[in-house]
Amino acid sequence: MDDRSVLDRLVKAYDVRGTDDELSEDVARALGVGIAEVLGSPGLDGAVALAHDMRPSSPMIVAALSAGIRSRGVDVVLLGLLSTDALSFASGHLGRAGVMVTASHNPAGHNGMKVCRAGAVPVALDTGLAEIRDVAAQVLAGVLPDATMDPGSVHHDDVTAAFVAHVHAVVDTSTLAGLHLAADAGNGMAGRMVPLVFADLDVEVDELFFDLDGTFPNHPANPLDPANLVDLAAHVVAHDLPLGLAFDGDADRMFAVDERGEPVPSSLVGAVVAERLLARHPGATVLYNVICSRTVPEVIEAAGGTAVRTRVGHSLIKARMAETDAVFAVEHSGHYYFRDFFRADSGIVAALVLLEVVAEAGLPLSEVVAPYDRRVASGEHDLEVDDPDDAIERLATAMADDAVAMDRMDGLTVDVADAWCNLRPSNTEPVLRLNVEGDDRPAMARLFDRVMAIVTDPAA
Repeated sequence: MDDRSVLDRLVKAYDVRGTDDELSEDVARALGVGIAEVLGSPGLDGAVALAHDMRPSSPMIVAALSAGIRSRGVDVVLLGLLSTDALSFASGHLGRAGVMVTASHNPAGHNGMKVCRAGAVPVALDTGLAEIRDVAAQVLAGVLPDATMDPGSVHHDDVTAAFVAHVHAVVDTSTLAGLHLAADAGNGMAGRMVPLVFADLDVEVDELFFDLDGTFPNHPANPLDPANLVDLAAHVVAHDLPLGLAFDGDADRMFAVDERGEPVPSSLVGAVVAERLLARHPGATVLYNVICSRTVPEVIEAAGGTAVRTRVGHSLIKARMAETDAVFAVEHSGHYYFRDFFRADSGIVAALVLLEVVAEAGLPLSEVVAPYDRRVASGEHDLEVDDPDDAIERLATAMADDAVAMDRMDGLTVDVADAWCNLRPSNTEPVLRLNVEGDDRPAMARLFDRVMAIVTDPAA
């Protein structure tokens, strides 16, 4: 495979991600040149901040990125081991573009980069990643002239104390006193950040898999898969705890299990957090994506807020937050975005708000979320089909007579009398993603079975 093909595979809609073989030292250095050209400028004010996760290849990639960036006369600020939300904070706090070296929840043997402009403004394919990729391709092809300026300098900074102070300010930390919970870091970056955040709080945290290890010896750092919550659930039940928290590899996503060890859907966590934030910011706007439970906009509006529906994807959501001045946004996948956190997503901030609600209620998590648990969801299913566009069109045609409403904000969403479904192409994988929610289990099952028959059998 030639260098251009490798770059095309690595550079996704929202980030850079691939195998360690693909993201080689030469490719990382070339991407560093692209980042310098698109996001950097000479002098400390134009420096690019670099942070990384615990994967074995991350230090090499940071070194190669730094070399590429500095080769164009742009300084770098090395921040060391951080979570992605801490890098986002650093970008906003320091006012610099940033790169987080991570493959998030992807398995061992993978790595990548999440890139943002100063102020934690995300860089997606259509807002800079394509330009970075194209410059990198010129570097690898040997057609970009060598820079004539002096190389940029290397600086070091530690933003962890400022990060902890910032996230503590989101809640009344005194309400958390005496709380006892479990947290599963999955050997990811929560193993570094959670102890820092809770060090000065009167909270007891039972730590599961907090050793930083990018080979993930215990389970994949992907809590969206219920199989990876089994250890946390067992610990919570065995120790009679009110809840447990799980974080993905770069700790920007947070998931919860209740005292029974049952996973709590991210939509319900989002509804709890939205209601709390609207109590502090009356009448504010809250965003939710097309796959969130319909309970979420109901809760937002009942709390006096304005509910705005969005497409899936962090770049789109952050841009929409800026347009609407939204105080909060929730995605079905465990991403929670906060206006007071530079509109970035943070698993730690979401966790603190949820813990505040649980502590004040003095109830286990299942009882806290019970008022929001109004519907039944199928969970997200990945479907491999020969022609995704044709499958979506066949579903639209087949459901036209029964639909109460139908829209194409993101893929195809179809509402029927007692249920709804969304079928959309993945932004990161060659699959269609199906989500179905019903007013009760039979309603959900009926629509799910019907959609599956239509999508998977062109003759149906």
